[in-house]
Amino acid sequence: MSRNKVRPTLRSVIARGHMILALVAVTLASVSLTLLGVLALRVYAEHNLHLIARSINYTVEAAVVFNDSAAATEALSLIASTEEVAQAEVFDINGKLLARWVRPETGMLSRVELQIAHALLEQPISQPILRQGQTVGSLHLVGHGGSLLRFLLSGLVGILICTALSAWVALHLSRRLLNGITVPLQRLAAVAHAARSERDFDRRVPSAQIAELDSLGSDFNALLGEMEAWQSHLQSENETLAHQASHDSLTGLPNRAFFEGRLIRALRSAAKVNERVAVLFLDSDRFKDINDSFGHAAGDAVLVAVADRVRAQLRENDLVARLGGDEFAVLLAPLHKAEDAQRIADKIISSMDVPIPLPGGTEVLTSLSIGIAIYPDHGATPGTLLNAADTAMYQAKRQSSGGQQTAESEHPVVNVQHRS
Repeated sequence: MSRNKVRPTLRSVIARGHMILALVAVTLASVSLTLLGVLALRVYAEHNLHLIARSINYTVEAAVVFNDSAAATEALSLIASTEEVAQAEVFDINGKLLARWVRPETGMLSRVELQIAHALLEQPISQPILRQGQTVGSLHLVGHGGSLLRFLLSGLVGILICTALSAWVALHLSRRLLNGITVPLQRLAAVAHAARSERDFDRRVPSAQIAELDSLGSDFNALLGEMEAWQSHLQSENETLAHQASHDSLTGLPNRAFFEGRLIRALRSAAKVNERVAVLFLDSDRFKDINDSFGHAAGDAVLVAVADRVRAQLRENDLVARLGGDEFAVLLAPLHKAEDAQRIADKIISSMDVPIPLPGGTEVLTSLSIGIAIYPDHGATPGTLLNAADTAMYQAKRQSSGGQQTAESEHPVVNVQHRS
C-alpha cells in the first residue's frame, strides 16, 4: 500500500531555485572580487616594497662604502620605521651583516597581522647596493603590509555589505517574479476547484501580467463560459422534463401524480393543525358528443377552455389538475367551512354559461358535473377522498347535467343548468 507523498508546491520549488541561484551568483561574485582585490594588493605591495628598497639603497650607500655600521643602522631605521617594513638588513660586499632593523611587536594582534600579511601579501626581496655601477653590498627587506591588510579587510567588509544588498535585491526581484507566476496559477487553481467541487461556473480568472498565463486564464474563462451555458441548458432541459412529467401537455395543468402528491401534503398539514380540506371532482357532460361531432381539435379546445375557466375561479393557493380525458380535480386547502367548497363549485359551473369557441368559427356550450368530498368528513386518505368525490360527481350527473353533489350528504345540493 503506497503512501501519499507530500508534494512540494510550485512556489516553494521556484523560490528554492531562485535562492540557490542567487546565493551561488553572489558567492561567486564575492569570491571573485576578493581574489582580484588580494591580487591587486599583492602587486601594489610588491611594487611599494621595491620603491622602499631603492630609497634605502640611496640612503645607506655611503655608510656601506665606508663600512660604518652605526650610520647604516641609523639611516636604515630612519626610513624603515616610517614605511611598511617589518624587517630590514644591510650586508657588506662580503655578506657580513652591517645593519639590522626589526619593527617592534606591540601585541598579539600585531603578530597575527604580520603573519597574515606575510601569507597573503608581500614576499621578502633582496637587492644589491650599487656604487657607480659596482656592487658594494646587499639589502634584504621584509614587508609589513599592516595598512594594506587593513585596507583589504575594509574592502572585504564593503564587499560583504554590497553582497548582502545584492542578495536582498535579487531575492526581492525573485519574489516579484515568483508572485507574477504563482499568484495567477493559484487564482486559476481556486477557480478550477470552485468549478469542480461547487459547480460554480460563473467565477472567472483575473487577468495576469505574463502573456502565457493571461492566455491560459482567458482560455479557461472561455471554457467556464461554455460549461456555464451548458449547465443552464441542462437545468432548463431538466426543468422542462420535470414539468412535462408532472403536467398535462394540452392544458398545462398538473397531472394526477402531481395532484395526489400535493393532496398527501395537504392532508398531513391539515391533520397537524386540525383543518379541513375539500376535493372537487369535475367531469364534462357533453365532451364525448362534442369530440365525435366536431373532431379531436374541437375536443382539445373545449378541454383548454374548461381548464382556463376553472383555474380563474379558484383562490391563489388552490390547485386544479387534469386527471385524464375530460376529468378534472380541484384541491381547496385550507377549507374553513363546507359552504366555501359549494360556493366555488357554483362559480365553476356558472363559468360554463359562456359558449366556447371552436376551430373554424363555431361555438359550443358545455357543462360540468362536480362532486365534493371534505376531509375528514368523507375520508382521511387521498384515495378515499377522490373516490368519494368521484361517486358524488356521478350522483350529480345522474340528477342533471351541470350540477354539484357533496359526498354522502342526506340532502344533496343540486345546481342544474340547462342549455337551449
